[in-house]
Amino acid sequence: MSAATGEVRTRTGEVSRPKKPRGRTVGTVIVGLGIAFILVYCLAPFYWMIVSAPRRPSEGRSTELIPNPISVENFAAVFDPSNHFARAPLNSLIVAGGTTPLVLVLGVFGAYALARLDFRGKVAVMFLIVATSMFPVVTLVVPPLKLFSGGYDWFPVNWINTYQAMILPTISFAPPLAVWNLNAFFRRLPVELEQAAMVDGTTRFGAFARVILPLAAPGVFTTAIITFIAAWNEFLIALTMVNSPLMQTANVAISKFTGSSQFDTPYGTKMAAGVIVTVPLIIMVLVFQRRIIGGLAAGSVK
Repeated sequence: MSAATGEVRTRTGEVSRPKKPRGRTVGTVIVGLGIAFILVYCLAPFYWMIVSAPRRPSEGRSTELIPNPISVENFAAVFDPSNHFARAPLNSLIVAGGTTPLVLVLGVFGAYALARLDFRGKVAVMFLIVATSMFPVVTLVVPPLKLFSGGYDWFPVNWINTYQAMILPTISFAPPLAVWNLNAFFRRLPVELEQAAMVDGTTRFGAFARVILPLAAPGVFTTAIITFIAAWNEFLIALTMVNSPLMQTANVAISKFTGSSQFDTPYGTKMAAGVIVTVPLIIMVLVFQRRIIGGLAAGSVK
């Protein structure tokens, strides 16, 4: 008998392996079916977008699982001047790229303060930060709209149709996720590292910048990617703060696509635009998937 595998060798020399309990086999099948259902549920919409984009415009409502014949007419229609889509991805990149570093700065300092400082009401502050992310965006977008349109005498600046009008409101919704994610990393790092650095002569900020922040780099990187994707996919703020076709983001531009007539919905064109907007994010996630998974897991295990 092999102690490592539990195999039993019979008199004839045949190897008899222990049978798996029937309950464990049934449980494995159920778990496998559950995972398969989740994968199909999550990937089916994306698959339908992929196969609908290369159809001919006249086959926008076709139910064929594979397009035949394959056409690029929908992709050409995306960049039609009437759709104002050519500049939209660049606008989304500027908004997401401007939002991410500002959110990281707020998230890093906020998370570090909550992880290292002991003060009365600390738990209440953490729950308050989470609560701010639960408010619907539609209820909070009106005050910034009035502010940026010159509705207050103490802020007589019209920021409508500007990048800062989309970036600043987005910053108010993204930090809660960054704070909670980074807080786990800072709490995981021993405080003795900072104390040792300060004994060697550095300041508390120097210990944070030279010792703690480099060690928390996986968490910062993961938070940056998640924040970038959230800012890239943001819709309501961009729709509210911008009415110029040249300043609208990709999501807003896609929502305003029109067909050949007033009552025609260009399904194929929107699917093609969705592929153009989504594929770069998928590539980014696939390239950095190890860092993302490693960063999310590192903050949960000490």
